[in-house]
Amino acid sequence: MEENAFDAVLRRHLKNLPEGAELPQDAPLKKFGLDSMQAVELLFDLEDELGVVLPDEMMTGDTFATAESLRRAVDDSAVGTS
Repeated sequence: MEENAFDAVLRRHLKNLPEGAELPQDAPLKKFGLDSMQAVELLFDLEDELGVVLPDEMMTGDTFATAESLRRAVDDSAVGTS
């Protein structure tokens, strides 16, 4: 997965992250404004733009907790689709 594409999609859904600010990989995404509705929209965007499909068992709060946990889930899904 292209890291820049992942970051670009994620940043569009983090309304409380100032443009150009660093996104700490271990910071709670809720801190940057990601709620459950935003998470669903983020999921659709990630699937569309990165060509991955996250399995149902990955639809948890833990998966969407931090940028790093979400990146791991997307990476794991990308491996499964190749």
